[in-house]
Amino acid sequence: MTDEFKPKTDQRLIELYDEYAHGQIDRREFMRRAGALAVGGVSAAALAQSMLPQYALAQTISFTDPRLRGSYTEYPSPNGSGTVRGYFVRPVRESATPAPGVLVIHENRGLNPYIEDVARRLAIEGFLALAPDGLSTLGGYPGNDDEGREMQARIPAEQLKQDMIAGARFLKGHAECTGKLAAIGFCWGGGMVNTLAIEFGDALDAGVPFYGPQPAASDVARITAPLLIHYGELDTRINAGWAAFETALQAHRIEHTMHMYAGANHGFHNDSTPRYDEQAATLAWDRTVTFLRQHLQA
Repeated sequence: MTDEFKPKTDQRLIELYDEYAHGQIDRREFMRRAGALAVGGVSAAALAQSMLPQYALAQTISFTDPRLRGSYTEYPSPNGSGTVRGYFVRPVRESATPAPGVLVIHENRGLNPYIEDVARRLAIEGFLALAPDGLSTLGGYPGNDDEGREMQARIPAEQLKQDMIAGARFLKGHAECTGKLAAIGFCWGGGMVNTLAIEFGDALDAGVPFYGPQPAASDVARITAPLLIHYGELDTRINAGWAAFETALQAHRIEHTMHMYAGANHGFHNDSTPRYDEQAATLAWDRTVTFLRQHLQA
């Protein structure tokens, strides 16, 4: 399904930033090529700065919102980092009844304020949310995405994978969780949702990957959880893997729905950067909440 939205920022700069954000070029090359796009007295540095996250301006749910209880916690990851720190958010309820759990998996730069805000949004909707910090073994998210990206690149992929799997187990078995579990992730985290669906089998009740790398077609048969998949039309790097993924999902009769948001870029849900598309993000979020309620609260 395709939804008609329009990009808001020079597409060449967005694509250049995407290369930088995913390690295809370094900062020096990003600045050099950004300079070639500078017009009207705007410097390369100003262009680069315009693409960086503005977390303080993008927060939608306050850390102290009375509708939720948020805190940082640690959980064991014996096959990964040993111990992982995460942001744990509970909905405030009149009764002490458990809530379904949603694991929130960050991008390729650790547990930044945007991902914490997503966890709070889920708690407001009545879910128990845990957002692990894959950078825990290196001291945690450093306060900026550039350093976070470099740190995450230094951590072995298998270690990160095991830390997310351990987070899912911790949340599913938590006393405040009903035992129903979903995972939602963005970019690298979207790919990890697909991986978790493979590793967890029927222990995962739903998965929502936002513009995540697709798994190997040979592993798709192990997925049993229904998937709600979000892509941005202009995200050609990630979208290139969709056809093979779709064929495998159909071949194994895996319940799935994919939405392609026309005119939207990779990262369109992240409201702290110029890639954000408010209409696409709002629609994708509404669909996500409906999907989670359908599979976790039934």
